[in-house]
Amino acid sequence: MSESVASTIGRRKTSVARVRMMPGTGKLVVNKRSLTDYFPRETLVTAILKPFLVCECEGKFDVIANVRGGGMRGQAGAICLGIARALLEVEPSHRRNLKRHGLLTRDPRMVERKKYGRPGARKRFQFSKR
Repeated sequence: MSESVASTIGRRKTSVARVRMMPGTGKLVVNKRSLTDYFPRETLVTAILKPFLVCECEGKFDVIANVRGGGMRGQAGAICLGIARALLEVEPSHRRNLKRHGLLTRDPRMVERKKYGRPGARKRFQFSKR
């Protein structure tokens, strides 16, 4: 199955990434822009490329990702999960390494909603005794 295109979805917070991965030279395109152009922070680029480093297959696949919603960190996490799932689809033997590094787990943490009678989710107005 290594010659076909792997299509997966990755999610993180409110971000959703649709990832298409095919054998190639290691080119990554995010929303029709290069990876370093879309994500200027080096830490985010490193987080996105982590599944390739874990599986020792840097430069073997081209990735086209469309990502919507959330912020930069959430989008990077969504793309990372999408790439990890695509690698698993292409080569099931990578499962052990990806699982060991926690790359196949969808991070369930979401923003807690604001409650009524309060300025935020947990913050309270200043207490006055008198």
